[in-house]
Amino acid sequence: MSSSDIFIGETIGTAILILLGGGVCAAVTLKASKARNAGWLAITFGWGFAVLTAVYTSAPLSGAHLNPAVTLALALKKNGISWSDVPVYWGGQLLGAMIGAALVWVAYYGQFHAHLTDKEIVGGPGAQATTAKAVEAQEKGAGPVLGIFSTGPEVRVAWQNVATEVIGTIVLVLAVLTQGLNDNGNGLGVLGALITSLVVVSIGLSLGGPTGYAINPARDLGPRIVHALLPLPNKGGSDWSYAWVPVVGPLIGGAIAAGIYNVAFA
Repeated sequence: MSSSDIFIGETIGTAILILLGGGVCAAVTLKASKARNAGWLAITFGWGFAVLTAVYTSAPLSGAHLNPAVTLALALKKNGISWSDVPVYWGGQLLGAMIGAALVWVAYYGQFHAHLTDKEIVGGPGAQATTAKAVEAQEKGAGPVLGIFSTGPEVRVAWQNVATEVIGTIVLVLAVLTQGLNDNGNGLGVLGALITSLVVVSIGLSLGGPTGYAINPARDLGPRIVHALLPLPNKGGSDWSYAWVPVVGPLIGGAIAAGIYNVAFA
């Protein structure tokens, strides 16, 4: 695979991943959406199908890593990808995540505006939050629609939040390394895409409750940047004090998973 193929494939694939994954979060969250309050099952399966679609689309070009933690693990894996390709993968993943998040905003533009100008959501004159939930979110630095773009903890305990992301990412990356790789070992294969998407659903159902299961640095950081840049009325903060957790945790998890694989399976 050439560098251009890698970059284009990761950009397209990650954009699709975030468009569909962020899209289901928007569908469930925004007040004027037909899927409002569809619940956690809709979100977990929505993200699983997002992974499936994104992988099948981008695998022929780049191997469909779509996740810096997966790329790191494949670089650390015995006979893995070249380290010189890692920045190309990461760059495409971050750009794709930002594009996907922007497309969610476009697709739900009217719903975002209706949600963020609704007094039940943002409060009365001057958009001062009046509900306990909105006040709590603002105190934590997270605006009322940040969850559509990025993750956040239900209980803010840094070491536990990092540990949750590490554990979830270990499960994901071990599944990729042991069951998901193509014949060349440099990305996901046809059957591996299906297996990985089901693993993502399982992680969401079992381990997603504490932090929202980022398990992917680009998936969280790219959309968080877009949230900070978009002209959303009354959007509140982007919770940058937490932003390091869904970046550092998955990278640690990916590295640990690669180590386990090299010792036990390679």
